[in-house]
Amino acid sequence: MLPNKPVIGVTCGDLNGIGIELIIKTFSDNRILEHCTPVIFASNKAINFYKKSVPDINFNYQSTREFSRINAKQVNLFNCWEEEIQINPGQLSDVAGKYAVLSLQTAVAALKQQQIDGLVTAPIHKKNIQSPEFSFTGHTPYLKTMFNVNDVVMMLCAGKFRVALVTEHISVGEITKHITREKIVSKLNIIHQSLQKDFGIDKPRIAVLGLNPHAGDEGLIGNEEETIIKPAIKEAKNNNMLVVGPYSSDAFFARRGFEKFDAVLAMYHDQGLIPFKTLAMGEGVNYTAGLPAVRTSPDHGVAFDIAGKGKADTSSFITAIFDCIDIINQRKEYEENRKNPLKKVTPAILANAVDERIEE
Repeated sequence: MLPNKPVIGVTCGDLNGIGIELIIKTFSDNRILEHCTPVIFASNKAINFYKKSVPDINFNYQSTREFSRINAKQVNLFNCWEEEIQINPGQLSDVAGKYAVLSLQTAVAALKQQQIDGLVTAPIHKKNIQSPEFSFTGHTPYLKTMFNVNDVVMMLCAGKFRVALVTEHISVGEITKHITREKIVSKLNIIHQSLQKDFGIDKPRIAVLGLNPHAGDEGLIGNEEETIIKPAIKEAKNNNMLVVGPYSSDAFFARRGFEKFDAVLAMYHDQGLIPFKTLAMGEGVNYTAGLPAVRTSPDHGVAFDIAGKGKADTSSFITAIFDCIDIINQRKEYEENRKNPLKKVTPAILANAVDERIEE
């Protein structure tokens, strides 16, 4: 058991999706309490509704409305609402979206106030969360706004395989408008810092993908590589970052080029996430780099097609929880090493310094 277990907040996600089923299945194994103190942001009635869909699982928790009463030896349910609401697994509804947002808002408020140490978010649906009070395309832009940071990075992680994005949830027709030198440099700075602080990599190696097929073929198939991406890479190198590219994305993943790097920066959503999800085998985690707090999420959606049927696979969700714990602990170690550099193990520094040169 950890001497100071982190308190991990968990949102319920869309009430008609698989989020609460994942929570019940995951936290029915009490061994997870050796590593963290979970706080679920939902309601008793919502939890009890989904307990019926997994009757063979024994899930126990204590319910509270006060953080001062969080029990480190139990799963804790923070009741975000008391009213009876309609739950229809597998259906897209405004009600399910409204309470998914309420769970998220309550959890993020607790995260900002340091009542929890990290946050794991269950999947939401981007359509039914929209309202005059909540006009975000997902968790990442909402967290960026709530923590008032200039930029963040959506980074998908599966062990040492990490894929980050320049653009996230925008239409394909809008992508080129958002690919700028400044934006790429900003993302590279965040990735570099995150790899050091959150993953313990002293000298990160980052690959950058091109935007066009064959990375533009020296300007024959689009000029963004020549006019935007290469200058951004050069600027990053001038800022003492080990950045290489741009690579043609098809050959890069087909030849497993990512294995030579600590992270890969893709220009748009499907360019990075299709190969990532194919190779991660269902155990990928979505991490928001660049926040002062730690937030992870499974790399899948609400899965309406299997909601309420007891079929949800917990692999990515469990990995998201343990990644959240690991990053929290790594950040503590990073800060301690900054305060006392002599605590760092010299052989590790030497090992990381060996063979850092990468031929383009």
